[in-house]
Amino acid sequence: MPVPSKDYYEFFGLKRQLVIDAGALQRRFYELSRQWHPDRFSRRPVEEQNDALEATSILNDGYRTLRDPVKRATYVLAREGFPIGEQRSKNVPPELLEEVFELNMMLEEIRSGDDSQRQELDSAGEHFLEMRADIDRQLDDLFQRYDAAAPESESARQALQEVRSALNKRRYIENLVRDVERAISPELKPAQPEL
Repeated sequence: MPVPSKDYYEFFGLKRQLVIDAGALQRRFYELSRQWHPDRFSRRPVEEQNDALEATSILNDGYRTLRDPVKRATYVLAREGFPIGEQRSKNVPPELLEEVFELNMMLEEIRSGDDSQRQELDSAGEHFLEMRADIDRQLDDLFQRYDAAAPESESARQALQEVRSALNKRRYIENLVRDVERAISPELKPAQPEL
């Protein structure tokens, strides 16, 4: 049995779409897990055993990616030539500049031991969570727009550009949420970097 494609959509036998039926994806994952489970290849030649291990690795990585809407969109963007860059402080979305400045001032005061900003910091955290939820709703609409467009059409490319922009903004807001959570609960361990 040849090793399946490293393209997650091809491996799972799915059409490249941003909206995926989670139940169907899970069923397909279990089906492929049984098909490629390394124990089924334990008495086969070493090459086939290695192929099963590689297929299982692709399967697990693909499932983790495709079941998460943000990871799935990031994957499709990269495959279609729209990679998402690293988030740097100079990449602050212009509409957030004032809020980020105010947040940084509050965080500095909290770090210096002044708890008088804690309530405002809580409010800022709630505001950023609302912003993230708004972006998630926007992404849902963009996903549907991409899926409805003809593959490789101008409208599909435009939808991907807008998805990339929304994901970059979401990533930035996610970092703000994380900063607020750390300031409110300093016992939280530093978050692992996003992949």
